[in-house]
Amino acid sequence: MTTASRIFLITGVSSGLGKAFAQGALAAGHHVIGTVRRPADAAAFAALAPDRAHPLLLDVTDYDAVAASVADAERRVGPVDVLVNNAGYGHEGVMEESSMDDLQRQFAANVFGPVAMIKAVLPGMRERRRGHIVNVTSMGGFITMPGISFYCGSKFALEGISESLGKEVAGFGIRVTALAPGQFRTDWAGRSMDRTPRSIADYDAVMDPLRTARQAKSGNQPGDPAKAAQALLALIGAENPPVRLFLGDDALGLVDQKLEAMKDELTAWDAVSRSTGFTS
Repeated sequence: MTTASRIFLITGVSSGLGKAFAQGALAAGHHVIGTVRRPADAAAFAALAPDRAHPLLLDVTDYDAVAASVADAERRVGPVDVLVNNAGYGHEGVMEESSMDDLQRQFAANVFGPVAMIKAVLPGMRERRRGHIVNVTSMGGFITMPGISFYCGSKFALEGISESLGKEVAGFGIRVTALAPGQFRTDWAGRSMDRTPRSIADYDAVMDPLRTARQAKSGNQPGDPAKAAQALLALIGAENPPVRLFLGDDALGLVDQKLEAMKDELTAWDAVSRSTGFTS
């Protein structure tokens, strides 16, 4: 390896943004340990760069297997410099129509799995006093939309964990960034999305047009995954990386709208907010 080369551990490299992130890192000369769930995907990933693409068969929701699998990968490849928690999926469904099992599966993949991965790499990073943890969240981890409440909730949770963790480990030379994409041209809204069947007519006017529009947009989203990979490399190379990085004009536009709405609401309810203290 050159002095600029790093070892990335990227979860979910068989498709979507994870595949693009891995391809970008490999093209830049880095080593990539990439998690996949099927042997065929492992072989395809290894073929991308036989000396630097290192597949790791692992389901991040198998928490008991995570620590041992990561330790084995580090013994084979070397200590992880950059963890990119990318694996996850979207659940679409009105909350009242969706089950508790739907909620548990969504948080297992989007929150508990990433936390298990962090806990696996963090002791080594802390001992070496360096490292960067990138948790791929979503613009849906800051703004919200109807019909994906479980997904937004999971991404809000990962955003909060990321920000708090960053404050805990900053003194050890470890950086933590929440990487929040907008809409990118992947299968997220297509075959990768878990959709709860419709059952309550009262929600038809809200949910049916949203579901139709989301399915129609799949494959035509404005974001380019290859450019997201270049943004990730810029983030990793930054001397002072941000706590949160949004990707895409759509994400920035919706975030700006929410911030303005929050400011207006804070102003409107300022007196009530300040009315709750003890008076002397």
